[in-house]
Amino acid sequence: MRTGAKLPDVTFRTRVRDESVGGPNPYRWQDVTTGDLFAGKRVVLIGLPGAFTPTCSTRQLPGFDEQAGDFRAEGIDEIYCVSVNDAFVMNKWAEHLGLKTIRMIPDGSGELTRKLGMLVRKDNLGFGLRSWRYAAVIENGTVRAWFEEPGLCDNAPDDPYGASTPEAVLDWLRTAQTADAA
Repeated sequence: MRTGAKLPDVTFRTRVRDESVGGPNPYRWQDVTTGDLFAGKRVVLIGLPGAFTPTCSTRQLPGFDEQAGDFRAEGIDEIYCVSVNDAFVMNKWAEHLGLKTIRMIPDGSGELTRKLGMLVRKDNLGFGLRSWRYAAVIENGTVRAWFEEPGLCDNAPDDPYGASTPEAVLDWLRTAQTADAA
């Protein structure tokens, strides 16, 4: 992926709470497109390898959630997390972590992840196809900044985390704001 590129058109199968459904699982299916999610907004998009995995769950998602106010102060409207997991898993992961500000986007078949060039094999960990770790600043569906962890490859021997931290994205936003003001 590169800056200036438009996000591909993808439809995500999401689950939304709907009390009219009733019962112990009051959710219904709702299709949401990249156009629905990104049009007219400035968004931080986080691509993560998998739900409930250590770095994603203990560092990256909590860090973005805790610093949401700082992101809003830099003009970010939304923070989205996309992972190659289904809607049920993504919703339970958000609930488990107590996320307050991050919207979880299920890319169950890996369509967006593949189109972004971030779909990798993690068979060495028993995961199958998953996302490489990255973050991006997206403005009105266009990539403004891209933060990809080094070493993109199938069956990577490690799981790098540094380029896509909340701090790295915030530093870029603050620098970009300063440069735009000058």
